[in-house]
Order: sequence, then structure tokens, then C-alpha cells
Amino acid sequence: MSEQDDDATRRDFREAVNMSPAELEKWLDTDESAEVGQKDGGGESTGHASGRRIVELLRTKKDDLTDSDVAHMRKVVGYVRRHLAQRPSGDIAETPWRYSLMNWGHDPAK
Repeated sequence: MSEQDDDATRRDFREAVNMSPAELEKWLDTDESAEVGQKDGGGESTGHASGRRIVELLRTKKDDLTDSDVAHMRKVVGYVRRHLAQRPSGDIAETPWRYSLMNWGHDPAK
């Protein structure tokens, strides 16, 4: 990928992730966070693991990002966009849909 593509990915990531590292860490420590998402093998969900990585990415300087980091940013942007398009009707405050998005760093209630 080109540097322009990486810049666009970082911009899209910052738009998709609307939780601060501290907010996301606090959220990931809740029971609600641990209860949602796809769990392959019964351990931590994919989204929960992604959330921990997102915290690291948010605290990483631009020049220190690896190709793997930028690829994960793209994955986060794709996930958030797909799931926002599937918004359920009604109050979303305490829904698995919202909780899953929050594991990926996006709180749709903000």
C-alpha cells in the first residue's frame, strides 16, 4: 500500500474509533464487554481482543505503526462500517449490537 493509502486508513480509523484509550480500557474490563462477540474455542472474543489492540494503536505514534498495525486499522474500519449499517430499531443503549461495536472502539450512543 502507498503512504497515501496508509494516511487514508489512519484518518478513517480515527473517525471510526470514537472512544479514547481510557474509555475503551474501562469498557473492556466490564462483564458486558466480555459477554458479546464471536468466541472461537470458548476464550476471548475476536472483538474483545481487537479492542485491546486498538488501545495500543491509539497510543502508538504514527511513525511507529507497522504494516500489521495499519492492516488492523483497516479491519476495524470495515467492521465498524458494516455493523453501523445493521443498526437495530429502537433503543440501542443496552444491546449486544452496541456492546460489540464498543469492543471495536466505537460507541454508537455518542
